[in-house]
Amino acid sequence: MTHEHPPPTFSLPRITTLLVSLLVALGSGTNYVYSAYAPQMGAKLNITHTALNIVALAGNIGVYTTGPIWGRIVDSRGPRILLGCGFAFLLGGYLGIRHLYDGGLAEKEDSISLLGFCALVICSYLTGAGGNGGLTSSTFPDHMRGITTGLVISGFGLSAFLFSSISRSLLAGNTSSFLLLLAVGTSLPMIIGFFLIRPIPLDHNEKAEQYEPVSAHPDHLAPGLSQRNDSQSPLLEVEEENSIPRTPGFVGEAGLAPDRAVPVTHDTTPNVHGLKLWKSPDFYLLFSILSLLSGTGIMYINNVGSMSQALYSHNNPHYDPVESARWQSTQVSSISLMNCAGRIVIGVISDFAKNRFDIPRSYCLVVVSIVACISQLITAHVDNVADLWIASSALGLGYGAVFSLLPTVCLEWFGMPHFSENWGYLSLSPMIGGNLFSLVFGYNLDNKDEGSSPPSHKPVSHVSRLVTRGGLPSNDIRCSNGLGCYKDSIYMTIAATVLALGLSIWASVRDRKKIRKALLKRRGENETREDGGEY
Repeated sequence: MTHEHPPPTFSLPRITTLLVSLLVALGSGTNYVYSAYAPQMGAKLNITHTALNIVALAGNIGVYTTGPIWGRIVDSRGPRILLGCGFAFLLGGYLGIRHLYDGGLAEKEDSISLLGFCALVICSYLTGAGGNGGLTSSTFPDHMRGITTGLVISGFGLSAFLFSSISRSLLAGNTSSFLLLLAVGTSLPMIIGFFLIRPIPLDHNEKAEQYEPVSAHPDHLAPGLSQRNDSQSPLLEVEEENSIPRTPGFVGEAGLAPDRAVPVTHDTTPNVHGLKLWKSPDFYLLFSILSLLSGTGIMYINNVGSMSQALYSHNNPHYDPVESARWQSTQVSSISLMNCAGRIVIGVISDFAKNRFDIPRSYCLVVVSIVACISQLITAHVDNVADLWIASSALGLGYGAVFSLLPTVCLEWFGMPHFSENWGYLSLSPMIGGNLFSLVFGYNLDNKDEGSSPPSHKPVSHVSRLVTRGGLPSNDIRCSNGLGCYKDSIYMTIAATVLALGLSIWASVRDRKKIRKALLKRRGENETREDGGEY
């Protein structure tokens, strides 16, 4: 039987795949750049801050809801379908937003129509789905997956930094051109990847390692475990033959987490999934922590442009829209850079704590929660736009760490066999916290909107009032009261991060108790075997 021979490690096909995948990743993380153009879009189309948050959340939902679909496709059909979809979705999404922005309001219109707003939401959803499709397509099933995956993740984290830097330097104040840049700059790497990215076949040794019988690894797997790949089990299936397949490296919010946690999984061999997962208090504990921390991050990221604008315009008689746009881009760049750093730093810290001091990685949840809380405390006291980058950097550091650490903890607590399924359910939590906090932020900011005049007598429906400014004239400055525009919302996220800190402490204590209990049980079993009893 003829087998396809894999190319050498540093061959042209492998290097090409890596470099193009990095390029694809750079075009995949532009959801974080939303704040660089959102305030200008809201002002021109005369829509509320609440509506702007709905548009932003549509992009986030596009990321989270398409993950399972894209994952199934890339596992069964390879990356080309996803790259093709990513090209179409990103190009259509950003060009659609640009078309609506350039079209503005008709002569007799004082706000965007409900149909136009729905189109804006759909376009935003497409940008999120397209970016996630490009990211999911970048896989590296070889022995260097740790390094290659890390490089690609860094590209994803730096995506917003790249585009916001271009905006700040060359396109400040030109929102239409910036949206065109996003359309071309995100879709072009996808079509390049469509033609150049190819799955690299595994060599013979790695194939054997993936599917080797359990008996070949008696020191790593508990008795009775098989290597059957059963990751597509039904939701309600509770008990079945366990499996611990070695997963190929993949790129996404989970990052390098699966590879780091494999030794721990082999030590404790958990396999919680299906109905048993939904009955587990540990699942709801992690779900709550992730919802609170990611919700805080999503709210900040979606609205930091409006926050920057409010600070810059406060008591500023020489307001300059171009300079305001530069400050917005500065915040996006700070978040993006520190997001990338947070993903790397928390991995190093958690690995060092586990390997050197035998401290469970769940203890790092406390560290992440503290960083998130500090970022909100800083935000609540920054009243000068020149200092807002400090809060943005702290927020980016914590937000990146959250999405690097939580998949690891999920894997260690619930096991490798159904990791993708379990993490898929757990990663639904950002939509709850993100939706709630972002909408509250928009509602609070709308109530403090000073850039308005007395409403017209034209009747406005309840839905239209939520989306538009109810007949109020457009104004580039939506709220110029500085920190007072959004301080109440920051108090809310401070409370959320404090609650997440308390839950993180509880989670780490529970984890320590579970580990101690498992070790005592194993010690008792070993003593029973040594005494000649049955094992």
